[in-house]
Amino acid sequence: MLRTIRLIGVPMDLGQSLRGVDVGPSAVRYAGLTERLRKLNYNVLDCGNVPVPVRDTLVSSEESDFVRPIRASCSMLYEEVSIALAAGDLPVVLGGDHSIAIGSVGGATHAGPAGVIWVDAHADYNTPVSSPSGNIHGMPLAILTGHGTSELINVGRPGAKVAPKDVMLIALRDLDAHERKELRKSGMGLYTMREIDERGMAAVTREALSRLKHLARIHVSFDMDSIDPNYAPGVGTPVAGGLSTREAHLLTELIAEDGRLGSVDVVEINPILDVRNRTATLAAELLASLLGKTIL
Repeated sequence: MLRTIRLIGVPMDLGQSLRGVDVGPSAVRYAGLTERLRKLNYNVLDCGNVPVPVRDTLVSSEESDFVRPIRASCSMLYEEVSIALAAGDLPVVLGGDHSIAIGSVGGATHAGPAGVIWVDAHADYNTPVSSPSGNIHGMPLAILTGHGTSELINVGRPGAKVAPKDVMLIALRDLDAHERKELRKSGMGLYTMREIDERGMAAVTREALSRLKHLARIHVSFDMDSIDPNYAPGVGTPVAGGLSTREAHLLTELIAEDGRLGSVDVVEINPILDVRNRTATLAAELLASLLGKTIL
C-alpha cells in the first residue's frame, strides 16, 4: 500500500509585517509539488488550506492584536497534523509565515516526543519582551519551548511542545543580541553557517541526527530564508551568506536516508518578492528530496 502524504496549506501572514507570504502555499502547489511526490510513489491527499483571517479584515494592524487569530489557525493546524499522524500519514505543511510552526510542531508532538530540525537563518527565539519588531514569526521556537505568550504556548495542549535538547537549529546567521545570549544556555543544537563552512553540511547533518537518536520521529521546519537569496529571492527576511541549493539538497537527502521523518513544514515563501516562482519551485524540489528523491 502506498503511504499517504497529506498536504496542508496555511496562508498565514499575521506573524510579520511584510505582505505576500499568504500566497506561499499556492505557489508551492503551482510549482508541481503533488506531481513530484506522486512520482516518488506516494498517495497525495491535498487537504486544502487551514482558514486564516484576511489581514485587512482585522480591526488593528498591531502585531500583538493578531495573537488570537494566530492561535485559532494554529489550533486547527495542530489538530490536522495530529490526526494525520494518528492515521499513519505524513503531513506536509505549506506556509505562510513561521508562526504556523506553533501548530505544526505542536501537532507533531501530540502523541509523543519528536525531534525538531529547524532550518533557518534566524532562531525565532524571541519573546514579546525581547523582540525588536514584535513580529510573532520571530517567536515560534521560543513559544514551542515554553517561553512567551501563554495563549500561544498552550495551543493544542498546555505547556511546551518540545524539549530544547530535542531541537537542532541549522543554517543560523542572523541573531538578535538577546537570542544569542539565551541560545547559548538553551541546550539546543546550534549549527551556524560558519560551522557548516568549516565542517561541511554532511558532518553537521549527521551530528544533528545523532543527537536526536533517542527519538523515533523527526519534524523538519524549513524556513526558505535559510537558503542564500541568490537562489531563493522570494522571502521576506533575506540574509546573504546562506545555504547553496546543493547544501540544502544534501541536508534533505541525509534526513530522508535517516528514515525517521514524520512531518514537515516549509515556510516564508513570498511570491510577490520572487523571480518567476524560483523560491517556491526550489521548496518543492527540496520537499521531494526530503521525501526520498535521489540522484541515482
